[in-house]
Amino acid sequence: MVTYVGAGRWTGGTRAGVFRREADDREWQQLGGGLPEAIQVQAITVHPEKRNLVFVGARDGIYRSTDAGSHWEQLAIPSGLQIWSVTVDPRNPNIVYAGTSPVGVLRSDDGGDSWRQLANLPQPNHVKMSFACRVMRIAIDPMHPDHLYLALEVGGAMRSLDAGETWSDCAPELLRFSERFPHLRSRLQSDSENEGMLDAHAVCTSAAQPDTVFIALRMGLFRSNDAGKSWSDVEVGRFSPLTYARDVRVSPHDPRVLFACLSPAAASKDGSLYRSDDFGVSWQRLDRGVKARATMMAVAQDPLNPAAISCVSRCGQVFSTEDAGATWHETLLPEGVLDAYAIARG
Repeated sequence: MVTYVGAGRWTGGTRAGVFRREADDREWQQLGGGLPEAIQVQAITVHPEKRNLVFVGARDGIYRSTDAGSHWEQLAIPSGLQIWSVTVDPRNPNIVYAGTSPVGVLRSDDGGDSWRQLANLPQPNHVKMSFACRVMRIAIDPMHPDHLYLALEVGGAMRSLDAGETWSDCAPELLRFSERFPHLRSRLQSDSENEGMLDAHAVCTSAAQPDTVFIALRMGLFRSNDAGKSWSDVEVGRFSPLTYARDVRVSPHDPRVLFACLSPAAASKDGSLYRSDDFGVSWQRLDRGVKARATMMAVAQDPLNPAAISCVSRCGQVFSTEDAGATWHETLLPEGVLDAYAIARG
């Protein structure tokens, strides 16, 4: 078992990079082997079938390793794009998508050797922020692999029903839903209280129920049962005092099991990991005994062992369990990591 964590550098003087820890290691190793020393990482994806094949999304592009992170190559993509997400097609592992800032989606049909930028993706203009909107996550419906969903920070959600050839904006439906509930209004940077419902961080789909989509937002977790045409509030606040949702994932072992990272805010001194065993109807805190000192940013379940789960807080705490949450072990990334964003197990 190998765990990878990616860190950026949003705070002056902090440490960025890709870090790896194997099961028997006591400390984290910062990876080089072709990675720039100051690489700023937003995404890490382990190939679902080839565990030694790892993709990293960074401010300066996409990197690929074929030997579990020992050596890396930068892949050729259009210039001027930051990579915020990488997703492998579950039906065809040669197809890889990457989400960018400014908003866009790249597609590779040969495992990353070559890329093309998908056209016809509208640029969201619902709110004006101090940074360019970015594609934080790409989800592929495992039962309908041509159905793609994007989580946009800050832009809400988009979908394509034809493998990315055409796109529709799902944000208006999110906003119409929130108009009925004043507690879903939030403004931090823009001139609109719609900002919070457009501040999306993750999206996922599941084979348990095709066309059902879960999205993690500043205002909580939301669900669509009709491929993004309409939305409802999961009301995770019934189970958690923390509702800022940074990550939501479907278990690779059971399509009805979901994991969610919940915190008070983007930059906070608390965070937690929740699990649902009934496809989002109810939630239970999984990380009992854990004390996160910062926002919980991401979660990963080992693809071969359902009892092995890890999550990472923004300040570089990594919490891991090998017994499905009965006990937890904390390790710390090297000193100076204050902006950890991504975690993967492979």
